[in-house]
Amino acid sequence: MAGRPGHYQVLLTHGAEQDLASIHDYIAEFDCLANADYVLDQLLEVVEELARFPERGSYPKELAALGIKEYRQTAFKPYRVVYRVVGSQVVIYLIVDGRRDLQSLLARRLLGA
Repeated sequence: MAGRPGHYQVLLTHGAEQDLASIHDYIAEFDCLANADYVLDQLLEVVEELARFPERGSYPKELAALGIKEYRQTAFKPYRVVYRVVGSQVVIYLIVDGRRDLQSLLARRLLGA
C-alpha cells in the first residue's frame, strides 16, 4: 500500500540542496551560527516527515492558480518546501523563504520557464 507511513524515499534535487546551504549561510552571516543550525535542523525534520506523510502538504497557491496540482508544499515558517510525490518517492524541488515573491522562481525551477 503506497500511503503507509515510512514508505516513501525522500530525494533533494541539487537546487533544493543549494537552497538549504544558502539559507544556512545567510542566517549564519546576518544572525548567528546557532540560529542557522537550528533552522537547518528544523527544515531537515520537515523534509524527513515527508517520508511518512507526503500527502499532508497543500498545493502552492501560485501553481494552483494555474491549474497545476502535481506539486505540494509544507513549511517551517517562513520557509516553504515545495515537492512532488512520484511513485514511492518524494522529490524536493525548492526550499525558500515564503516571504519572497515566488511566481518567477517557481516558474523557472519547476516549469523550466
